[in-house]
Amino acid sequence: MAVIPQPDSSARISDPATVPGAVPQAAQGARPAPRLLRKVLSLADFEAHARRRLPRPIFGYVSGAVEDHLSARDNREAFDAYGFKPRVLTGAVARDQSVTLFGKRYSSPFGLAPMGLSALTAYRGDIVLAEAAQRAGIPAIMSGSSLIRLEEVMERAPGTWFQAYLPGDPAQIDALIDRVARAGVQTLVITVDTPVSANRENNVRAGFSTPLRPSLRLAWDGLSHPRWLVGTFLRTLVRHGMPHFENNYATRGAPILSSKVLRDLSERAYLNWEHIAKIRRRWDGPMIIKGILDARDAAIARRHGMDGIIVSNHGGRQLDGAASPVHVLPEIAEAARGMTVMMDSGVRRGTHVAKALALGAQCVFIGRPFNYAAAVAGPAGVDHAISLLRQEIDRDMGMLGLSSLQQLDASYLVPVRPLPGRMPAAPAAGD
Repeated sequence: MAVIPQPDSSARISDPATVPGAVPQAAQGARPAPRLLRKVLSLADFEAHARRRLPRPIFGYVSGAVEDHLSARDNREAFDAYGFKPRVLTGAVARDQSVTLFGKRYSSPFGLAPMGLSALTAYRGDIVLAEAAQRAGIPAIMSGSSLIRLEEVMERAPGTWFQAYLPGDPAQIDALIDRVARAGVQTLVITVDTPVSANRENNVRAGFSTPLRPSLRLAWDGLSHPRWLVGTFLRTLVRHGMPHFENNYATRGAPILSSKVLRDLSERAYLNWEHIAKIRRRWDGPMIIKGILDARDAAIARRHGMDGIIVSNHGGRQLDGAASPVHVLPEIAEAARGMTVMMDSGVRRGTHVAKALALGAQCVFIGRPFNYAAAVAGPAGVDHAISLLRQEIDRDMGMLGLSSLQQLDASYLVPVRPLPGRMPAAPAAGD
């Protein structure tokens, strides 16, 4: 394999994926990785550590899904519907897992999904995640439901994508898009699968709300988790003041903790493709629609000039019973015809990444495990999570006989249980 270069910690890494097959690591001079990371052998291992580290309401918010968790479970299980058909004796010694998205080369085919309230689970969480992605040369999407100003994140990690939840008023939409452009964002992601608020029973059971309401139970939840209380919440209060929702609108939103203030959660059901068309006319960079699950919507997005789509059911956090992206990827990829197709929801293994790419995705995004990694061990935790997944992908490529991900297609998969959709057409058999 190629020698793994160690990036210079004295400079920002704008694109470390310039060496084919290179796997950038955490910057030299970083703090030694916490000892507990030696026990974290997969992305799934972070969850148990995060459960112990975070107060009950906050962990419940991150880990939970909507209603009966049908979609959340299916997101994981859908990958099991496919088995691999490896090729052998291919001489795949040098393996390159880089991908190109919107003209930019990234060193691996996965990125960090947008995660709201990341700065509540880890100190300066949005910056931790964005900088880790930049060090690694992979994409990261900053959530509009974040507690650190977009401008600060873009200054620390240029090239970060931004995900917008469109406000409930056309004038507010224009003001938000103008602000995002001024901040230097190049790639805009519009999330469209939240027309109304989801039935988050899990949040109620966990005692979570936005804003959080002061109570004896909330105080006990914080006091009983002193590492989070001191290392994340109090540290934030002392250095930066009370966190607010900073990026849902062009102006500052509600604080994260308040007994009286109500967060504006206006319905977005009135939004339609004309709003998207108007933004497209004003936005010069790549523009992506996130939350597509139907090939007909993918075709409409293409006609409206979208550069890409993210096939997603919001991690099972919106409509319970919404199909796993894995089930609909082939038909959506076929309808996309020239758009960049990406997906999220349920990806936890390198084998999941490989299956998603074989089904038509060009990149996948992962949320909760990276959030847990930041909560558990800060930058070192996120670096470790990225490294784990990269190693899995490299190993899986070797097992499949791949030297490049561009070789991966549906011919490497076989259905091993009944599928709700259909497989994409495989190329004709060859030598």
